Amino acid sequence: MTAAHAEPTDDKSLCVLSTSDIAGIDISLTDVVDVVEQAYHTLAAGQSDNPRKLTVKPADGHSVSYAMLGRDGVRNVVAIKTSYKHGLHEQRDKQHYYTALTVYDDVTGLPVAMMDCGRIGALRTPAVSALLARELAAPGSRTALVIGTGTQGRLALPFLLTTLPQLDRLMVFGTHPDGIRAVREQLHAHFPDREVEIVDDLRAAAGEADVVVATAGPNTPAHVEADWLKPAALCVLVGHGIAPSTLHRADRVIATSAAQMKVTGTDMADANGELRDVDAEFPEILVGRASGRTDVGQSIFAYNSGLVVTDIGLGHRFAQLALAQGAGTRVQLWQ
Repeated sequence: MTAAHAEPTDDKSLCVLSTSDIAGIDISLTDVVDVVEQAYHTLAAGQSDNPRKLTVKPADGHSVSYAMLGRDGVRNVVAIKTSYKHGLHEQRDKQHYYTALTVYDDVTGLPVAMMDCGRIGALRTPAVSALLARELAAPGSRTALVIGTGTQGRLALPFLLTTLPQLDRLMVFGTHPDGIRAVREQLHAHFPDREVEIVDDLRAAAGEADVVVATAGPNTPAHVEADWLKPAALCVLVGHGIAPSTLHRADRVIATSAAQMKVTGTDMADANGELRDVDAEFPEILVGRASGRTDVGQSIFAYNSGLVVTDIGLGHRFAQLALAQGAGTRVQLWQ
């Protein structure tokens, strides 16, 4: 798949896609999963580059910034993603968060688009969790528990049902009424016949879940311990909500990127400040060069950290759809 070339071919203007432009693009959950999975395959095949993200955080921890550069050698695009969140010690409604993706066509050398990356991340991350669940959940898994009802939690269940349609019990633990309502709305929008069970007893729910996806924010009261889990459970960590014991006592540890886990997973370190070694990286599992679950009885911890190649693939897909619709605003940034 080649890049969405600028028109005309010597036009150096930048197409800016705003939050509302991106919100107006219709894309299916299956399309998102397919694009994300293709990005992993391309990376594993050595056709893409995904350097470790750069992180800046002040001493008092009130904000965090990331910069990620990558190249997709199949789509022939290069992109830079930036992310800045301010007010980490505040409640969600008082935080400020900005993320953007700028994509360049590596065939023509021209810009493709600069876009708000909020919706892309909100889709990409639960799609990755769903792929992890598809590959790593124990055979016969029927029950899923999502911890958190923020941006990542709201689409977690629809994506899980996209890759694991056999799930028949869906549980959510959350503390924000608006978030809980949004979880229900998103589930009904994609799967009108399915219902979600809102749980108060997190320990009991964790003990019944085959798949646990932790998406909560840093202020969550949820801290699921390893001894709460049923045998052979899969824990997927996106944000917060599970304790370090789920990592250190797992039979097997999988990460989308071992290097990024060392950067962003430090809150899961043990009492000595050490992280458990990763047994396999997810792109290698998808292409069959590494094993995920090697025994049906294993407990598995999976670390879902964002790889910019997945943002690039999905962002480029959005750019293609947006440009075909004539969406966006042209800016003469370099003239």
